[in-house]
Amino acid sequence: MSNQTGNKLGLQGEKAAVKFLQEKGYRILARQHRNSFGEIDIIAESGKTTIFVEVKTRSSDTDGLPFEAVNRNRQDRMSRAALVWLKQNRRLEQPCRLDIISILWKDPDSAPEITHYPNAFEPTARGQFY
Repeated sequence: MSNQTGNKLGLQGEKAAVKFLQEKGYRILARQHRNSFGEIDIIAESGKTTIFVEVKTRSSDTDGLPFEAVNRNRQDRMSRAALVWLKQNRRLEQPCRLDIISILWKDPDSAPEITHYPNAFEPTARGQFY
């Protein structure tokens, strides 16, 4: 798959993930948030909990399921980026979690298979994190 095709699939996956979360009652705070530590695909809120979501989309499971691509390095970057966001938005005292949404979209003409993994991993960043 070309990089351009992969980027298009990734953006479609993020859009599907936003819709999925909104249908579950989540409020979307930001998309594709970037800071000096990395990018967070979706920042959402459910009740008083801030949720940082990594979205992985693939058109095939030949190389494994999408969520398996969220390795330790990606978890580290996402944890640090989330901590910075929490500090900047004065939300360190509120609960938060790190989720993964795994999307398998084998046929572009049909609905994707979306699997949500709430609390998918523990934060790996050093410093204050609740």
